[in-house]
Amino acid sequence: MQRDFIWLWFYEIGIAADSNRTLNVDSTAMTLPMSDPTAWATAMNNLGMAPLGIAGQPILPDFDPALGMMTGIPPITPMMPGLGIVPPPIPPDMPVVKEIIHCKSCTLFPPNPNLPPPATRERPPGCKTVFVGGLPENGTEQIIVEVFEQCGEIIAIRKSKKNFCHIRFAEEYMVDKALYLSGYRIRLGSSTDKKDTGRLHVDFAQARDDLYEWECKQRMLAREERHRRRMEEERLRPPSPPPVVHYSDHECSIVAEKLKDDSKFSEAVQTLLTWIERGEVNRRSANNFYSMIQSANSHVRRLLNEKAAHEKDMEEAKEKFKQALSGILIQFEQIVAVYHSASKQKAWDHFTKAQRKNISVWCKQAEEIRNIHNDELMGIRREEEMEMSDDEIEETTETKETEESALVSQAETLKEENDSLRWQLDAYRNEVELLKQEQGKAHREDDPNKEQQLKLLQQALQGMQQHLLKVQEEYKRKEAELEKVKDDKLQVEKMLESLKEKESCASRLCTSSQDSDYPLEKTLNSSPIKSEREALLVGIISTFLHVHPFGASIEYICSYLHRLDNKICTSDVECLMSRLQHTFKQEMTGVGASLEKRWKFCGFEGLKLT
Repeated sequence: MQRDFIWLWFYEIGIAADSNRTLNVDSTAMTLPMSDPTAWATAMNNLGMAPLGIAGQPILPDFDPALGMMTGIPPITPMMPGLGIVPPPIPPDMPVVKEIIHCKSCTLFPPNPNLPPPATRERPPGCKTVFVGGLPENGTEQIIVEVFEQCGEIIAIRKSKKNFCHIRFAEEYMVDKALYLSGYRIRLGSSTDKKDTGRLHVDFAQARDDLYEWECKQRMLAREERHRRRMEEERLRPPSPPPVVHYSDHECSIVAEKLKDDSKFSEAVQTLLTWIERGEVNRRSANNFYSMIQSANSHVRRLLNEKAAHEKDMEEAKEKFKQALSGILIQFEQIVAVYHSASKQKAWDHFTKAQRKNISVWCKQAEEIRNIHNDELMGIRREEEMEMSDDEIEETTETKETEESALVSQAETLKEENDSLRWQLDAYRNEVELLKQEQGKAHREDDPNKEQQLKLLQQALQGMQQHLLKVQEEYKRKEAELEKVKDDKLQVEKMLESLKEKESCASRLCTSSQDSDYPLEKTLNSSPIKSEREALLVGIISTFLHVHPFGASIEYICSYLHRLDNKICTSDVECLMSRLQHTFKQEMTGVGASLEKRWKFCGFEGLKLT
């Protein structure tokens, strides 16, 4: 008779009353023979669960009755006794097997594994609070603590009268462990009353405390990130220059000594520049600053000598590079000559097809590299020739030594060019021989030289067309500029004509004014002004009083005139002003002790009266 066995693991969890809550677990294994499957199905139906193992899926497929234990590894669940840490991630292909959980006051039965997982809302940021629904009507807060304290430390429980509550944990990962209990059926004791049973529904809850703590944490992380970034920027920022000391005689002597030292010149000249920009130069310190500027000027010759030395080193390096490049070019010419000689019929017939192909490829690569190096060398020589021509334009007279060195360098360059041309001639001869051999074997339809010539001609035509377009655009632009200049010229001519008309009108007015000046001269002869000095004084006093419309005392007027001439007398000035009654008038201002005589300018009113 075939017998089926089901292993049931029962966990008893002891919850201590103190703050340090620990889980005391006693797991016992019981082996129940399923001799009466009908009784087992009835018990499962009373609990409202579909019996496992009867629907065609064995509960323990890997059970070995000979060994009396499972051959596979039992599934790890977050509610397994003794695990107080976050459970390891479960692979998606591994089925999660939930087991019966025994507590002191209640028992939790797992949901049907064939049913879909319970739905949950979107997890709020920093969630530490869960909503628990489906509690038994007779459930107390002690039973809730007993069930959910296995998930972690509980901070607070808010229980409602409508069979649900909110539980706030100490850490966020404890919420994931509490969600594992969603879907479990809870039964208080061994009672089958509906008030003692219920189906737990655990979901994320949105709490202001969680959100506030999460925002505080994010702000703290942002502050740390900003501090870290600021420290990194400060570490990478170049150090600021040292502060420049204030000017004094002692510091001036120190800077003057540093200016004479080549190693400390840059620091000292920066200090000198800062002092001058600050405005430290005055009559007392002008000699010190002049001596420091003279010391700075003495370094010009040294810098020019250093520049000449560096230029000499650069010329020597260029010469070495040119010599090395010419040597490399000669070796490339020799390698190409080897390839061409190997391509001749005497040696070519003895190579295999693959070897011939490799030799031809190598020959093309070597020729390309040789041409590149040859162009580079020729470019260097052209630059040298251009520099030499510039030097000839700038320096008309050269010494004999430089002429001899130029002749020697030209002779060397001509010799190198002769060698390179000889190698190129040999290479061209070998290429002509190869072409003749290939033409004798097979006639080619396309000539690459013609294609290259056609390409060159097309490029030249395109360049000429572009140049023609540029010339046409420039011609149009010049025409527009010419028209603009013509318009400007017409405007200038009109302005000249108007100026001429104005000048003629002005000349007419001048003649008329001269005619009217004759009677004034007669009157001037009989005027109270006796000398040119008195006329100057009248003009200065008139200007001064015109600026002071409320008048001025004779002492104030004389103090102003004493700045111009100390010999002016107050009585003479007062006598002159009293003689010119139509130009100046005297008034009394003030009351009582503040009574004062003031002179005012009345020339404009007197002109009307006269």
